[in-house]
Amino acid sequence: MFVRKSKVEKLNKGIDKINYVLERNQVMDLLEILGNKKQILIRNLLSGISKGIGIGIGVTLITSVIVIILQKIVTLNIPVIGEYISDIVDIVQRK
Repeated sequence: MFVRKSKVEKLNKGIDKINYVLERNQVMDLLEILGNKKQILIRNLLSGISKGIGIGIGVTLITSVIVIILQKIVTLNIPVIGEYISDIVDIVQRK
């Protein structure tokens, strides 16, 4: 059976396109990882630990900035807001 040269060229271009997409998305690396359960477990464990530490540090920093801002507002001696915020700052400092 005789196949035209243009069809072969189109087929080669299609294969090259598929190969490029697979390399770009690193499909072979993903397939290797999916086959190794121990590696998946270690990677997910480290990911979870790092996310937990990051969230803890972030919440601590944001809370401390908010407390500092509230302390500055208390020093302005705004009648109603100052008393309310001073109560909040006292509660936070006790813990």
